[in-house]
Amino acid sequence: MSEIQYFGTGRRKESVARVRLLPGSGRIIINGKPMDQYFGLETLKLTVRQPLVATGTLDRFDVIAKVQGGGFSGQAGAIRHGIARALLQSNSEYRSVLKKSGFLTRDPRMKERKKYGLKKARRAPQFSKR
Repeated sequence: MSEIQYFGTGRRKESVARVRLLPGSGRIIINGKPMDQYFGLETLKLTVRQPLVATGTLDRFDVIAKVQGGGFSGQAGAIRHGIARALLQSNSEYRSVLKKSGFLTRDPRMKERKKYGLKKARRAPQFSKR
């Protein structure tokens, strides 16, 4: 394997994605499956492609991603973050475009932890006067 490859780790919510960019024709493979097979919703596929579209490199790189944890939406966000970081490695001139679009920022919103005495993070038990 003498060809150049770029790596990026993306995170969102509980999901972590390890992304590899290889020079290629624009194939996106996630956990060994083509993206169309892995993600059902079109919006998630759009999310994954966003950094490639923004930098105009959609047909220049093949993306191989391994993602675990969280749900489909979190995984799509994590892959997007990983692709953006890998693209930055390939060419530092993409930084302004990616940063302006917000693809380099890790989405910090996570599920809040459950507190004792409560049913969920903030949901208190129902009050009963009698």
